[in-house]
Amino acid sequence: MRQLLLALIALDMTIAATPAGAQAFAALVSPPRFELSAKPGDTVRAVFELTNRADTVSEYLLRTADWTMAPDFNVTFVDKLQPDSCRPWVALERPSAALPAGGTIRYRFEVAVPATAPVGECRFAILIEGKESSVAKAGAVSMPMTGRIGLIVYVTVGEASPSLEQFVPAVVKVSGRDLPTLRVFNSGTAHGRVAGFLTGTDAKGVKYEFNPSDFPILPQTTADVYLAPSTSTDDHPTLTFPVRVQGTLEWDQHKQKIDETFR
Repeated sequence: MRQLLLALIALDMTIAATPAGAQAFAALVSPPRFELSAKPGDTVRAVFELTNRADTVSEYLLRTADWTMAPDFNVTFVDKLQPDSCRPWVALERPSAALPAGGTIRYRFEVAVPATAPVGECRFAILIEGKESSVAKAGAVSMPMTGRIGLIVYVTVGEASPSLEQFVPAVVKVSGRDLPTLRVFNSGTAHGRVAGFLTGTDAKGVKYEFNPSDFPILPQTTADVYLAPSTSTDDHPTLTFPVRVQGTLEWDQHKQKIDETFR
Protein backbone atom coordinates (compact mmCIF):
# COMPACT_ATOMS: atom_id res chain seq x y z
CA MET A 1 0.00 0.00 0.00
CA ARG A 2 2.74 2.44 0.91
CA GLN A 3 4.46 1.87 -2.44
CA LEU A 4 1.16 2.50 -4.20
CA LEU A 5 0.53 5.76 -2.38
CA LEU A 6 4.02 7.00 -3.09
CA ALA A 7 3.53 6.17 -6.74
CA LEU A 8 0.21 8.01 -6.83
CA ILE A 9 1.66 11.31 -5.64
CA ALA A 10 4.36 13.00 -3.64
CA LEU A 11 2.01 15.14 -1.60
CA ASP A 12 2.62 17.21 1.55
CA MET A 13 6.34 16.99 0.97
CA THR A 14 7.94 18.10 -2.06
CA ILE A 15 8.45 18.54 -5.09
CA ALA A 16 11.89 18.52 -6.09
CA ALA A 17 13.47 17.48 -9.30
CA THR A 18 17.00 16.27 -9.88
CA PRO A 19 17.39 15.43 -13.55
CA ALA A 20 20.18 13.31 -14.93
CA GLY A 21 23.41 15.25 -15.16
CA ALA A 22 22.47 17.67 -12.36
CA GLN A 23 24.16 17.91 -8.99
CA ALA A 24 21.81 16.28 -6.49
CA PHE A 25 19.52 18.39 -4.31
CA ALA A 26 19.99 16.42 -1.12
CA ALA A 27 17.86 18.12 1.52
CA LEU A 28 15.67 16.23 3.97
CA VAL A 29 12.84 17.81 6.00
CA SER A 30 11.14 16.27 9.04
CA PRO A 31 8.25 16.14 9.69
CA PRO A 32 6.87 16.28 6.12
CA ARG A 33 3.85 18.37 7.18
CA PHE A 34 2.27 20.13 10.15
CA GLU A 35 -1.34 19.97 11.31
CA LEU A 36 -1.76 22.63 14.01
CA SER A 37 -4.70 24.29 15.73
CA ALA A 38 -5.27 27.71 17.28
CA LYS A 39 -7.93 30.02 18.58
CA PRO A 40 -8.36 33.55 17.21
CA GLY A 41 -5.71 35.72 18.87
CA ASP A 42 -3.33 32.79 19.51
CA THR A 43 0.23 32.47 18.28
CA VAL A 44 1.34 28.92 17.51
CA ARG A 45 4.98 27.96 17.09
CA ALA A 46 6.54 24.89 15.52
CA VAL A 47 9.96 23.51 14.62
CA PHE A 48 11.12 21.29 11.78
CA GLU A 49 14.51 19.74 11.08
CA LEU A 50 16.38 20.48 7.87
CA THR A 51 19.24 18.11 6.99
CA ASN A 52 21.84 18.46 4.26
CA ARG A 53 22.52 14.96 2.97
CA ALA A 54 25.01 16.13 0.35
CA ASP A 55 28.75 15.66 0.78
CA THR A 56 29.40 19.39 0.41
CA VAL A 57 28.22 22.57 2.12
CA SER A 58 24.76 23.61 0.88
CA GLU A 59 22.88 26.86 1.31
CA TYR A 60 19.09 26.93 1.30
CA LEU A 61 16.57 29.72 0.80
CA LEU A 62 13.29 29.59 2.73
CA ARG A 63 10.04 31.44 2.11
CA THR A 64 6.29 30.95 2.30
CA ALA A 65 3.95 30.25 -0.61
CA ASP A 66 0.28 29.62 -1.22
CA TRP A 67 -0.69 26.37 -2.92
CA THR A 68 -3.50 24.78 -4.86
CA MET A 69 -4.32 21.12 -5.32
CA ALA A 70 -5.67 19.49 -8.49
CA PRO A 71 -8.21 16.63 -8.47
CA ASP A 72 -5.33 14.17 -8.97
CA PHE A 73 -3.74 15.59 -5.77
CA ASN A 74 -0.86 17.30 -7.56
CA VAL A 75 0.17 20.46 -5.73
CA THR A 76 1.07 23.78 -7.38
CA PHE A 77 2.90 26.43 -5.34
CA VAL A 78 2.01 30.09 -5.89
CA ASP A 79 4.35 32.94 -4.90
CA LYS A 80 1.78 35.69 -5.46
CA LEU A 81 -0.32 36.34 -2.37
CA GLN A 82 -3.74 34.80 -3.02
CA PRO A 83 -7.14 36.17 -1.90
CA ASP A 84 -7.80 35.28 1.76
CA SER A 85 -4.22 33.98 2.14
CA CYS A 86 -3.05 33.58 5.73
CA ARG A 87 0.63 33.99 4.83
CA PRO A 88 0.72 37.50 6.40
CA TRP A 89 0.21 35.72 9.74
CA VAL A 90 3.42 33.69 9.28
CA ALA A 91 6.92 34.57 10.52
CA LEU A 92 9.96 32.49 9.58
CA GLU A 93 13.10 32.30 11.67
CA ARG A 94 15.38 33.42 8.82
CA PRO A 95 15.35 33.57 5.02
CA SER A 96 18.38 31.35 4.43
CA ALA A 97 20.50 28.68 6.09
CA ALA A 98 23.91 27.20 5.23
CA LEU A 99 24.52 23.63 6.35
CA PRO A 100 27.75 21.62 6.29
CA ALA A 101 27.78 18.18 4.71
CA GLY A 102 25.55 15.94 6.82
CA GLY A 103 24.50 18.88 9.00
CA THR A 104 21.06 19.37 10.58
CA ILE A 105 19.37 22.48 11.98
CA ARG A 106 16.14 23.01 13.86
CA TYR A 107 14.20 25.73 12.07
CA ARG A 108 11.42 27.66 13.82
CA PHE A 109 8.34 29.40 12.47
CA GLU A 110 5.20 30.87 14.02
CA VAL A 111 1.66 31.72 12.99
CA ALA A 112 0.03 34.70 14.73
CA VAL A 113 -3.72 34.25 14.21
CA PRO A 114 -5.58 37.60 14.34
CA ALA A 115 -8.22 38.02 17.03
CA THR A 116 -10.72 38.71 14.24
CA ALA A 117 -9.90 35.56 12.27
CA PRO A 118 -13.02 33.59 11.28
CA VAL A 119 -13.47 29.90 11.93
CA GLY A 120 -11.69 28.05 9.16
CA GLU A 121 -8.34 26.69 8.10
CA CYS A 122 -5.07 28.49 7.37
CA ARG A 123 -3.04 26.61 4.74
CA PHE A 124 0.38 27.56 3.38
CA ALA A 125 3.70 26.04 2.39
CA ILE A 126 7.25 26.70 3.49
CA LEU A 127 9.47 26.34 0.43
CA ILE A 128 13.06 25.20 0.91
CA GLU A 129 15.19 25.70 -2.20
CA GLY A 130 18.86 25.29 -3.06
CA LYS A 131 20.49 28.71 -3.40
CA GLU A 132 22.75 27.60 -6.23
CA SER A 133 21.31 26.19 -9.42
CA SER A 134 22.75 23.01 -10.83
CA VAL A 135 23.05 22.34 -14.53
CA ALA A 136 21.20 19.52 -16.22
CA LYS A 137 22.49 18.31 -19.57
CA ALA A 138 20.52 16.56 -22.28
CA GLY A 139 22.83 16.04 -25.23
CA ALA A 140 24.15 19.43 -26.30
CA VAL A 141 21.49 21.31 -24.31
CA SER A 142 22.17 22.58 -20.78
CA MET A 143 19.68 24.21 -18.46
CA PRO A 144 19.80 25.42 -14.84
CA MET A 145 17.72 23.46 -12.34
CA THR A 146 16.92 24.21 -8.70
CA GLY A 147 15.79 21.58 -6.21
CA ARG A 148 12.85 22.42 -3.97
CA ILE A 149 10.86 20.95 -1.09
CA GLY A 150 7.42 22.21 -0.12
CA LEU A 151 6.54 21.70 3.55
CA ILE A 152 2.76 21.95 3.91
CA VAL A 153 1.27 23.56 7.04
CA TYR A 154 -2.39 23.41 8.12
CA VAL A 155 -3.71 25.48 11.03
CA THR A 156 -7.34 24.96 12.04
CA VAL A 157 -8.78 28.12 13.57
CA GLY A 158 -11.44 27.96 16.27
CA GLU A 159 -13.92 25.12 15.89
CA ALA A 160 -13.07 24.38 12.26
CA SER A 161 -13.44 20.70 11.35
CA PRO A 162 -14.06 18.46 8.35
CA SER A 163 -17.49 17.08 7.51
CA LEU A 164 -17.20 14.22 5.05
CA GLU A 165 -20.27 12.93 3.23
CA GLN A 166 -21.55 11.44 -0.04
CA PHE A 167 -19.34 8.33 -0.12
CA VAL A 168 -20.12 7.50 -3.75
CA PRO A 169 -18.59 4.25 -5.10
CA ALA A 170 -16.63 4.26 -8.35
CA VAL A 171 -13.86 2.32 -10.07
CA VAL A 172 -10.81 4.41 -11.01
CA LYS A 173 -7.69 3.42 -12.94
CA VAL A 174 -4.58 4.32 -10.93
CA SER A 175 -1.10 3.55 -12.29
CA GLY A 176 -2.65 1.10 -14.71
CA ARG A 177 -4.76 -0.72 -12.09
CA ASP A 178 -8.51 -0.51 -11.50
CA LEU A 179 -9.18 0.35 -7.86
CA PRO A 180 -12.40 0.60 -5.85
CA THR A 181 -12.79 4.27 -5.03
CA LEU A 182 -15.06 6.39 -2.86
CA ARG A 183 -15.81 9.91 -4.06
CA VAL A 184 -16.14 12.00 -0.93
CA PHE A 185 -17.39 15.56 -0.48
CA ASN A 186 -16.09 17.68 2.40
CA SER A 187 -18.76 20.19 3.43
CA GLY A 188 -16.78 21.27 6.51
CA THR A 189 -14.41 24.11 7.31
CA ALA A 190 -11.12 22.17 7.53
CA HIS A 191 -9.45 19.40 5.55
CA GLY A 192 -10.09 15.77 6.41
CA ARG A 193 -8.24 12.48 5.93
CA VAL A 194 -9.86 9.06 5.82
CA ALA A 195 -8.52 6.05 7.70
CA GLY A 196 -10.03 2.70 8.59
CA PHE A 197 -9.94 -1.07 8.21
CA LEU A 198 -11.89 -2.62 5.33
CA THR A 199 -12.22 -6.15 3.98
CA GLY A 200 -13.80 -7.50 0.86
CA THR A 201 -14.17 -10.20 -1.77
CA ASP A 202 -13.85 -10.04 -5.54
CA ALA A 203 -15.81 -11.92 -8.21
CA LYS A 204 -13.53 -14.95 -7.89
CA GLY A 205 -14.18 -15.22 -4.17
CA VAL A 206 -10.68 -14.04 -3.23
CA LYS A 207 -10.59 -12.17 0.08
CA TYR A 208 -8.67 -8.93 0.53
CA GLU A 209 -7.89 -6.21 3.01
CA PHE A 210 -8.38 -2.67 1.69
CA ASN A 211 -6.44 0.37 2.88
CA PRO A 212 -7.96 3.80 2.12
CA SER A 213 -5.64 6.48 0.79
CA ASP A 214 -5.07 9.31 3.28
CA PHE A 215 -4.75 12.28 0.92
CA PRO A 216 -6.27 15.53 2.22
CA ILE A 217 -9.84 16.36 1.25
CA LEU A 218 -10.02 20.15 1.34
CA PRO A 219 -13.11 22.05 2.51
CA GLN A 220 -15.90 22.39 -0.06
CA THR A 221 -14.24 19.97 -2.49
CA THR A 222 -14.81 16.43 -3.73
CA ALA A 223 -11.89 14.00 -3.76
CA ASP A 224 -11.25 10.33 -4.45
CA VAL A 225 -10.35 7.93 -1.65
CA TYR A 226 -8.63 4.94 -3.26
CA LEU A 227 -9.09 1.54 -1.63
CA ALA A 228 -5.88 -0.39 -2.26
CA PRO A 229 -6.16 -4.18 -1.89
CA SER A 230 -3.63 -6.53 -0.36
CA THR A 231 -3.40 -10.13 0.82
CA SER A 232 -0.99 -11.88 3.15
CA THR A 233 1.13 -12.85 0.15
CA ASP A 234 0.58 -10.02 -2.36
CA ASP A 235 0.73 -6.26 -1.82
CA HIS A 236 -0.41 -5.47 -5.38
CA PRO A 237 -3.04 -8.04 -6.37
CA THR A 238 -5.23 -7.66 -9.46
CA LEU A 239 -8.92 -7.56 -8.61
CA THR A 240 -11.70 -9.22 -10.59
CA PHE A 241 -14.78 -7.01 -10.52
CA PRO A 242 -17.38 -6.71 -9.14
CA VAL A 243 -15.82 -6.31 -5.70
CA ARG A 244 -17.70 -5.99 -2.42
CA VAL A 245 -16.03 -3.94 0.35
CA GLN A 246 -17.19 -3.69 3.96
CA GLY A 247 -15.94 -2.08 7.14
CA THR A 248 -15.64 1.25 8.92
CA LEU A 249 -14.03 4.48 7.76
CA GLU A 250 -12.86 7.06 10.31
CA TRP A 251 -11.96 10.75 10.18
CA ASP A 252 -11.61 13.39 12.85
CA GLN A 253 -13.93 11.98 15.57
CA HIS A 254 -16.41 10.40 13.16
CA LYS A 255 -17.07 6.92 11.79
CA GLN A 256 -18.86 5.76 8.65
CA LYS A 257 -19.96 2.19 7.96
CA ILE A 258 -19.24 1.01 4.41
CA ASP A 259 -20.88 -1.86 2.52
CA GLU A 260 -20.48 -1.20 -1.20
CA THR A 261 -20.20 -3.20 -4.38
CA PHE A 262 -17.85 -1.77 -7.00
CA ARG A 263 -18.50 -2.72 -10.64
